[in-house]
Amino acid sequence: MGTVHAKSLDPLPMHGRDLGVNPDDLMEPPEQEQESKQEVLENKDVVVQHVNIQGLGRTKEDLLGYEISDVFHAKNLIDVMKRAHVARLRLLRLGVFKEVEVLIDTSEGKDALPNGLDITFEVTEIKRLTGSYNTMVGNNEGSMVLGLKLPNVFGRAEKVTFQFSYGTKETSYGLSFFKPQPGYFERNFTLNLYKVTGQFPWSSLKETDRGLSAELNFPLGVTSHTLKWEGVWRELGCLARSASFAVREESGHSLKSALSHSMSIDLRNSAIFPNRGALLRINQELAGYTGGDASFLKEDFELQLNRKLFWDSVLSASLWGGMLYPLGGQPSCIADRFYLGGPTSVRGFGMYSIGPQSEGDYLGGEAYWAGGVHLYTPLPFRPGKGGFGDLFRTHFFLNAGNLCNLNYGEGPQAHLQRLAECIRWSYGAGIVLRLGNIARLELNYCVPMGVQSGDRICDGVQFGAGIRFL
Repeated sequence: MGTVHAKSLDPLPMHGRDLGVNPDDLMEPPEQEQESKQEVLENKDVVVQHVNIQGLGRTKEDLLGYEISDVFHAKNLIDVMKRAHVARLRLLRLGVFKEVEVLIDTSEGKDALPNGLDITFEVTEIKRLTGSYNTMVGNNEGSMVLGLKLPNVFGRAEKVTFQFSYGTKETSYGLSFFKPQPGYFERNFTLNLYKVTGQFPWSSLKETDRGLSAELNFPLGVTSHTLKWEGVWRELGCLARSASFAVREESGHSLKSALSHSMSIDLRNSAIFPNRGALLRINQELAGYTGGDASFLKEDFELQLNRKLFWDSVLSASLWGGMLYPLGGQPSCIADRFYLGGPTSVRGFGMYSIGPQSEGDYLGGEAYWAGGVHLYTPLPFRPGKGGFGDLFRTHFFLNAGNLCNLNYGEGPQAHLQRLAECIRWSYGAGIVLRLGNIARLELNYCVPMGVQSGDRICDGVQFGAGIRFL
């Protein structure tokens, strides 16, 4: 960085990600009357004496103290700049400021030390009411989303959000309240009130859910956890007059009260195109012990491993699995079972068109597994390298899986044998397009194999869009 003199250390603006300082701009001729402050600060110890926050309105100061306190532990100028940058990011993460700028200057006043520094955070608060309009991509569906947000309601990063979503298969609206723990933003509490209406053409079923949920999110070591309670009034109906009798039997109203827990370890360097790292996600749900009509225990997991090979190619392996165990002698509900098949899971098959079915309507299953091996490579001849071309990957895959119902009076060996029967599998190749870091599109040529009676296949070109792929 060169030599930085205390007297000539003008405020150093830090905008966005640029925390650098041009040493030529900081050099001034030394002044005779300030010989005591002619010290080189870059490599010498400094003391952060004061931290000021300018521009606060409704935000409480005690909330911000947790986010910026680390800058007082800085030992030299470089350390000050790094810690100030981290503090800036932590302030922006709260979702209460539109802009945060940082100024560093030498301390002034009677108590100023020769190596003392003052740091000023200049903040601009977000408006009391904001709106948004965007589109979202789900698992082979899209939706338009309108939202209203009341940020920083009580001055400690609380947030009230109203959201309306209209999609190709689902329409919903909901009201939510979000409250983080001061100093630990990853620990937060959310309360949701919602109504969701969805259509499931593979089952000739439509479902309307009106519910209330409360969830607590918190990290624990390298893991992230979510504890959730959900109470929902479900209304099931037939989507078409041609719906099978098995679907008509499921029609009607029910109440579900469930406790759930999810744990995840995500060590990947990217959620969409990872080239290294692993993901483990485990979910448990227990319904019936806190009331309601539904009573079951549900477990499922997701595992993904990624390894970079030669020529920027990546080998990826995925494994999914789950089991639903009805409690109290009640049969499981069609809305709680697992579904498998389609461009986001076992490619080459129709959307959720593997497993038990009745008169062309797919009823889901109480146990499933699915696995896949994928090879991702850059496009041939690397067109658009370093730019738009990096959003694309060539994709070669081999998928397999099975979905069925189990007889829980039998032992584990019989269950494994049942899951190993009638395995569906497919292979193929295609092109993948990354949409930001939240979703992706796939266009694959698929060859389905192991097709069973009643399965709906997609032999040839298949298009998929989603946020979660096998």
